[in-house]
Amino acid sequence: MENVYKHIAERMSSMSKSHVKIAEFILENRHNVPFFTIDKLAKMTEVSDATVVRFATSLGFKGYPHLQQALQSSVQQQLTTTERLKMSKDVYDDNDQGVYDVFLDDSANIRATLENLDMKAFKSAVEALVKAKSVYIIANRSAVSLGTFLQYYLQFLLGKVELLHSIETVSERLYGLGKEDVVIGISFSRYTKSTVQVFSYAHQKQATTIAITDHLLSPLIPYADIPLTASSQMPTFIDSFVAPLSLINALLVSISKEKEIDFQEKLEVLENVWDQFDVFHK
Repeated sequence: MENVYKHIAERMSSMSKSHVKIAEFILENRHNVPFFTIDKLAKMTEVSDATVVRFATSLGFKGYPHLQQALQSSVQQQLTTTERLKMSKDVYDDNDQGVYDVFLDDSANIRATLENLDMKAFKSAVEALVKAKSVYIIANRSAVSLGTFLQYYLQFLLGKVELLHSIETVSERLYGLGKEDVVIGISFSRYTKSTVQVFSYAHQKQATTIAITDHLLSPLIPYADIPLTASSQMPTFIDSFVAPLSLINALLVSISKEKEIDFQEKLEVLENVWDQFDVFHK
């Protein structure tokens, strides 16, 4: 849909009172609403979650997530950090409720991620990673936190796993990249240009590419053989990575089941090494 805001405005004359209420709020808060979960939008407009869903479908969308993607596309997902900081001040109260709302929004992100999980793509990602000759993870800026966590545990499970977050050294480290390798690109709005560039290169080299991103409008998606999405919507200047981390945890647990015998033998050896070097507090 070319201009979702125009579409909403044109339909208002035939809307119910509750739908007009939602429409007016969206049109008056164009920068904020694209980052609202369904729970947040329902709360801010004083309607039920079901009413928000019906509002989205009345506009021709399959559901609220599809409307949200269209709204985000319209604002080009390029809000500055300053603008997002202002959003957090507008949405989250200074009292205790503001703290609770952050937890509730993270919970809503996990729920939305689970509801929209493409299980076929998820299983394909697990299979590709288990069979991979080498695994490379591309993550920059705040997404490095997710990349580091994923790399730490994949290294235990699979062996050769590298985290790439400096475009200056990519050419040397991806030398010889090919069909037997897997490249995981991790990026969320606002997307890092270098992540998209390296992910595109991996696709050109015919490596299996797995995108971990926020939705199917992400610039990683055109280069992804296997797209995995996790909701990260929060009207604040920080990135909400609770749901993406849950998705990564699910991947790691599934891979560990596939590699259970090999991993168990490796852990037994590691336990002896950790004891020898007195790694853990006793």
